Amino acid sequence: MNQKNFEYLRDQVKFTGFGEGAENDLREKMRQQVPEFQLFHHAKFGNDAAVAVLQFKKSDQSDMYFFNRYEVALKPEHSQDRMKQTFYINRGNNITLKEAYNLMNARAVNKDLTNKEGQVYNAWLQLDFKQTDGNSNYKIKQFHQNYGYNLEQALAKHPIKELGNEQDKSRLLESLQKGNRQAVTFLHNGSEQKHFIEANPRFKSINIYDGNMQRVRQSQREEETTGQSLKQESKKEKQEQAAGCEEEKPAAKQRTIRKGRSIGA
Repeated sequence: MNQKNFEYLRDQVKFTGFGEGAENDLREKMRQQVPEFQLFHHAKFGNDAAVAVLQFKKSDQSDMYFFNRYEVALKPEHSQDRMKQTFYINRGNNITLKEAYNLMNARAVNKDLTNKEGQVYNAWLQLDFKQTDGNSNYKIKQFHQNYGYNLEQALAKHPIKELGNEQDKSRLLESLQKGNRQAVTFLHNGSEQKHFIEANPRFKSINIYDGNMQRVRQSQREEETTGQSLKQESKKEKQEQAAGCEEEKPAAKQRTIRKGRSIGA
């Protein structure tokens, strides 16, 4: 067995999100020197169950093995159907198991990728559930950095409490870039409301869900925000009007007194 090859694959498996549990199986399979082999990994994401099959193949010219791809079979909690998708391993920044789960749940993931010329570029990835390739895999749409989606600007349009703290803001951005649906606090009419959000690069916005995981329409959120602003403006106007009336009352009283004096003269 090629020890350096084993250590490289062990770390590759670990940092692709499969942990260290497959280390012994990986070593045993490589010792057997079979042309190709599989490793199985079971995972739970909340109440959703996933099974991943990791594919390894031996080089025809040497004793080195390569981790080529992994297939994820996902069974959502409230569904009888299993969804399958294959993710390919590259030398660069691979899609992790958690990111694969997020992609299979229609969320977007931000990655630094490498093109054929070896140049690194950034893009948001999202599965296109309307198109499949020749292997029955859903195609992956890419929203490149030139597409113009700015997650930070999209977040700034909403009254999210976590944006007021740099550390919380940094954690929030990192979580959303991994494709997570993240819990946040919305400030509304002086109160705090729990919401969940996720990145939406296609529409250059974010998706918002209430505490019951019901989708909140953007127009609805805008109406609430606008309504809050209007209430504040109305309250301010009333305060200004009240202050103006207080200033006018003494003047009116003085005019009345002067008028009374003229009559009595």
